[in-house]
Amino acid sequence: MNAISQALNKVAAPTDEEEADALRRTLVQAGYRQRNNVQMFSAIRASLAVLLPTIFALVPSEASTLNAVLVALLLAAAGYYLPGILVSNALTKRQEALLKSFPDVMDMLVASVEAGLGLDAALRRVSDEMGESAPELSTELKLVNNEIAAGVPRTEALGRLGYRTGLEEITSLVNVLVQAERFGTPIARSMRLHSELVRTKRMQRAEENAAKISPKLTVAMILFMLPCLIVILIGPAIVRVVRQLMPAMGG
Repeated sequence: MNAISQALNKVAAPTDEEEADALRRTLVQAGYRQRNNVQMFSAIRASLAVLLPTIFALVPSEASTLNAVLVALLLAAAGYYLPGILVSNALTKRQEALLKSFPDVMDMLVASVEAGLGLDAALRRVSDEMGESAPELSTELKLVNNEIAAGVPRTEALGRLGYRTGLEEITSLVNVLVQAERFGTPIARSMRLHSELVRTKRMQRAEENAAKISPKLTVAMILFMLPCLIVILIGPAIVRVVRQLMPAMGG
């Protein structure tokens, strides 16, 4: 089994280090953070690509050879690409959850720092307070706290936070905090400005989503409501015409 697993890994593994790094980053940001996550993903992908056609081949079927081969190829392709689709969906959902709670977490961070807490203490407090309302972001902040407590430099721990989330807003916050620490500028003021920027972007994003609704509604109305309206408006006239023509045609 170990030899088979290694062979499957070689078939489905990334072809170069750059591709492997991109896949590792995607898996980490989607929440799959095992040390061998790339190898596990490659093995699952290759296994499904082999397993699904094999199961189909073992099931009795009256399909022709050509159709059976086509179905087997489709199942192999589905097994190969399905893990990537699932990871992509998990990444999207996770980033949406992080982004949804980020403005509130930012406000609490700003309030904590302005109240006199240091950055590390503020991160600990926010991660504890937001555990129920923002579990994803709270977990990320706890990881930052644990890394700092373990001796990792704060700038490096914050940089890992940006890497793990993959969100521009959080990466920008990390850059703000790193620059404030490097140049000695007040952290509270920098965080306040960034919090306002995050709120502005959130409002702009909401306005963009609202603007996209109108064209979608127009398409739905054309496809579903307009034919019904046409039938209602023209239907009686068609019925009258048919009733008038039927006697003439019968005569």
